Amino acid sequence: MKKIVGIADMEVCNDWKTGLITYSLGSCIGVAIYDPVAQVGGLLHYMLPESQIDPQKAQKNPFMFADTGIPLLFKEAYRFGAAKNRIIVKVAGGSQILDDTGFFNIGKRNYMALRKILWKNNILIKAEDIGGQVSRTVRLDLATGKVWLKYSGEVEKEL
Repeated sequence: MKKIVGIADMEVCNDWKTGLITYSLGSCIGVAIYDPVAQVGGLLHYMLPESQIDPQKAQKNPFMFADTGIPLLFKEAYRFGAAKNRIIVKVAGGSQILDDTGFFNIGKRNYMALRKILWKNNILIKAEDIGGQVSRTVRLDLATGKVWLKYSGEVEKEL
């Protein structure tokens, strides 16, 4: 079974028969986490770096922002039995799409927010595919913990 994680959405699961997938990662970031011992995985698709730009939206949908969505992703994984020291983190996205001049730099700002949050919590990224001007799809296979990456029009590859 495949569960789709929408834009500004999150899913955490411990059913090895399930896969989590998110589409259309442009300037957004997809954060995939997996604990191989507890066999718990999660996927977050966030859009913007900081919730302070719109506290009402953040309260309504915390998965829209890095600073509110990332902590919730980890907390939900812990609730399923994951342990911080075992979690493998893989990330993708942060492209510069529809901003050729780099004026807004949403992709870069999203990535910097992620790095800052993980650094403050002593969590390392095992693999990443960040930047460029491409849209990505990310899939987490809960049976193996593998994260798969696909660019538009290309073949899926392991991240």
